[in-house]
Amino acid sequence: DNQHRLGNAHPNIVPYQAFQTSDSFFVLAVGNEIQFRKFCEFAGAPELPEDPRFKTNTDRVKNRKILAPMLNELTQQNSTQFWLEGLEKLQVPCGPVNTIKDVFDDPQIQHREMEISMPHPLSGKGQVSLIGSPVKMSETPVSYRNAPPTLGQHTDEILEEVLGMDEDERRVLANNGVV
Repeated sequence: DNQHRLGNAHPNIVPYQAFQTSDSFFVLAVGNEIQFRKFCEFAGAPELPEDPRFKTNTDRVKNRKILAPMLNELTQQNSTQFWLEGLEKLQVPCGPVNTIKDVFDDPQIQHREMEISMPHPLSGKGQVSLIGSPVKMSETPVSYRNAPPTLGQHTDEILEEVLGMDEDERRVLANNGVV
């Protein structure tokens, strides 16, 4: 049985996905009926948990295509901060969808010295900021040797060394727009 694509949604729990707010996005991770009820009351839709289509998680999974747009409409009425602060107080799991800037501005990322900089040919500044290893060992520091490759940087190498293609075969692929 092939699963269909769900985007950022959990396949077996609803609602458990990213929702748009008035200023960005956040992830709502409702794991049980109590959390769903708390979320709905906070969102100003206390009738939703009583709707037979949404009463249990099984019902919500079955009716995901109906419920998710309804919730997205509700979440767009307020800011991400509103949802995060309010739902945290109610112990409903949620979190922000961070931009790259948000990630690097995060105090925990800064404290753990997680931002690293590597030379990169496509960066306008010559360097690109990356997230470093979360593993920190006092006597064995992580060393970073290479920045992320550019698109297609290793194509010839892989076609030749891994797939055993000669130059003519690789040229045919390139001329046909395959690589």
